[in-house]
Amino acid sequence: MTLQEIISDIHALNEDLEAYERKYGVLSETFYESYTSGEEPENESWVMDWADWAGAYKILLRRKEQYRGFLI
Repeated sequence: MTLQEIISDIHALNEDLEAYERKYGVLSETFYESYTSGEEPENESWVMDWADWAGAYKILLRRKEQYRGFLI
């Protein structure tokens, strides 16, 4: 990936994450900590959102790591 592609992905992922944060009223970092510790969604209809949200956050973490790799 190029640096520009990484930055573009970071911006797109942030937009996706912000939509989930508004919908569920919690920041992605806080959500992801709960998700990785095994917390289950309150409502069964949230399962797909939670899986997508966690996946998007995990990709964001990878892209930020890739970004830092370009700066070294």
